[in-house]
Amino acid sequence: MAVSKHTFHALIIDDEPDLLELLDLTLMRMGIQVSRAGSVAEALNALSNQRFDLCLTDMRLPDGEGLQIVQAIAEQGWDVPVAVITAYGSTENAVAALKAGAFDYLSKPVSLEQLRTLVKSALNLEGARVKVIKGGEVSKGLLGDSPAIQQVRQLIDKVARSLAPVYISGESGSGKERAARMIHEQGPRSDKPFIAVNCGAIPENLMESEFFGYRKGAFTGANDDRDGFFHAAQGGTLFLDEVADLPLAMQVKLLRVIQEKKVRKLGNTQEEGVDVRIICATHQNLADCVEAGRFRQDLYYRLNVIALRMPALRDMRDDIETITLRVLERLASASGMHQPRLDKAALKALVHYDFPGNVRELENILERALALCDGEQILEQDLQLSPAVSAEVAPVSAGDKWPLQDYLDRVEKEAILEALQRTRFNRTAAAKLLGITFRAMRYRMERLGLNDDVQ
Repeated sequence: MAVSKHTFHALIIDDEPDLLELLDLTLMRMGIQVSRAGSVAEALNALSNQRFDLCLTDMRLPDGEGLQIVQAIAEQGWDVPVAVITAYGSTENAVAALKAGAFDYLSKPVSLEQLRTLVKSALNLEGARVKVIKGGEVSKGLLGDSPAIQQVRQLIDKVARSLAPVYISGESGSGKERAARMIHEQGPRSDKPFIAVNCGAIPENLMESEFFGYRKGAFTGANDDRDGFFHAAQGGTLFLDEVADLPLAMQVKLLRVIQEKKVRKLGNTQEEGVDVRIICATHQNLADCVEAGRFRQDLYYRLNVIALRMPALRDMRDDIETITLRVLERLASASGMHQPRLDKAALKALVHYDFPGNVRELENILERALALCDGEQILEQDLQLSPAVSAEVAPVSAGDKWPLQDYLDRVEKEAILEALQRTRFNRTAAAKLLGITFRAMRYRMERLGLNDDVQ
């Protein structure tokens, strides 16, 4: 990145002379011109009369709070990234600043290593903004023109400039990981790694070693040093999918890493600094998980700084045709096939279908239709859309309790289908709702003949 021709100018705001001197010297050694302010009023006056590439402000100032400066920058539309310096352990202030528009924070006592990393990330935002304005290609990752998806794209454009944690919610198959990748690709860390982790797929006894890594000899089988997910994502983005599935013990360790920005490998006595942006997602309601005691409230507030809700496909019915044709084009190209036409009746059926599995289910339906059609046209019968599952099981009446096995099978089938409906046909979530393992769920569905009914 060619930035040497431009002299960056930073505004540092603090009423402590020693800290101002430390910040000033550090930034000057990085080739950055520095202006100082000792109060909210001085800072706002400077910002309104001069352009800055970076603003660093303490949270506590003689005439107010640094949060007022963050809010003023956002409200006035001043195009300057701002970071705040908070008292050690002041989680609430840091989160409030990030929600107000700060891109990152530093805790006192200020670590010069973290300060330099923060400054480099902030100054890279300039290049990220130019890329988004000039390119626009990344923004096409989410198809459609409905108000719901337009709002998502607009929010992605905004949060990509920040380094604040993002919490993406939405049903299974609604594109949460795609949104996370767009945030990464449009941000200042686009040239760094994007590491996606499915928290629900890692055995609990392996979580710490997978996330933080280990040293040789840390445990039986540790024959070499190994980096964890945080090291792999160094300088980039760590995407924690299905974060609600993390056990409480792991939530405590994750919270510490986010707060301290340091990890310790298993078998190591030294902590190592990590610079990682956290984006998380889940199909569950994290607030409900906190209420139920399954998710730590302090971690929830750390992760839920910026909330992004992915709309369900049934809430974007006007976009179903556009999305269907694009997915069909991609699937046909990947299979080396000629792209067949989509019959009007087939398209109408898709537009009126509720898609419990969202875009992922649409891809499954179209992939099956490509295999079943005559190669020239996809008809409605090629789609094999599932009827409403709730209509397939008759309610159990008081006089239908024998033969006993038939009665028990009907009750079990009804319970499984109800759980699937409540979890939008996410089988892992349905198994948890029923209090059984995923393997037991799969066995019961196969025994009851439900696999053919529920695609």
